[in-house]
Amino acid sequence: MIRFGIIGTNWITDRLLESAQYVDDFQLAAVYSRTIEKAEEFAGKYDIPHIFTDLEEMAASAEIDAVYIATPNAYHAEQAILFLKNNKHVLCEKPLAANAAEVTRMIQTAKNHKVLLMEAMKSTLLPNFKGIQENLHKIGPIRKYVASYCQYSSRYDKYKEGIVLNAFKPELANGSLMDLGVYCLYPLITLFGGPHKIKATAFMLESGVDGEGSVALEYEDRDAVIMYSKITNSHLPSEIQGEKGSMIIDKIHTAEKVEIRYNDGRVEELTVDQPYPAMYYELNEFVELLKQGKMESDTNSYENSYLTMHVMDKVREQIGLVYPNDEK
Repeated sequence: MIRFGIIGTNWITDRLLESAQYVDDFQLAAVYSRTIEKAEEFAGKYDIPHIFTDLEEMAASAEIDAVYIATPNAYHAEQAILFLKNNKHVLCEKPLAANAAEVTRMIQTAKNHKVLLMEAMKSTLLPNFKGIQENLHKIGPIRKYVASYCQYSSRYDKYKEGIVLNAFKPELANGSLMDLGVYCLYPLITLFGGPHKIKATAFMLESGVDGEGSVALEYEDRDAVIMYSKITNSHLPSEIQGEKGSMIIDKIHTAEKVEIRYNDGRVEELTVDQPYPAMYYELNEFVELLKQGKMESDTNSYENSYLTMHVMDKVREQIGLVYPNDEK
């Protein structure tokens, strides 16, 4: 069994633990919270045997083999490096860090200590994404990638009332690019690598983060457009266009339906069954890598995580989105 510690007790952690019940060899061993009250409450909910309110004590503990980090983006690098240096494997929520420099340090630390570091990007590990990869050749030379993830945040209602919650705080390295845009970028880079040119626009909020944005990315023989927002909704699917047809993806962040519409009018259904909750696949990948003695995922690889963050850095430069982490 792989004994996991949990850092971050929000809704995304609940989702992961819902998925964990289907993952062989996952054992929930410890939880960290800044307050003993919240730690005890969470431990009671999931019958967790060990409680920590000190991260360094948790990192040094012999009671865990790995951690799942689901704290605000600004803390990812510092916390992950602490545990990696203590020879603990790290599954870290997306985006992996606040900037590419932090990602570089995280990767180097994982390599130095020969432990596994993986970004918890669910999209690229879903069976339907594997279907996308395996069937791309059918649509001929790829010329365009269009991805959209625009989801109105309930926290924006509070923002308009003058209450700035975590989702819109630059000091936590948040905003629409980091929260939603990453879901458009990571699959793009997994499929096609990094772009040659980037052109970004955004609507900036007074708090200092982006409410919504768009990015045009240029490759040698294709281009890409991504759109993301936390202040509007969109119901558009995403699309990969080839010279022989287009692949339609219902939701780029959690592909549940995929089909090819060929130029001659034929429609090929590519959707496969995804019997488990969406976060099962990332957790199962992480556990299987550990069981196989591997220190890096082929899909959610160091290169894909670094290139995604590098592009996000370039986007932030163009739209004027600065985080305190950038100055460290």
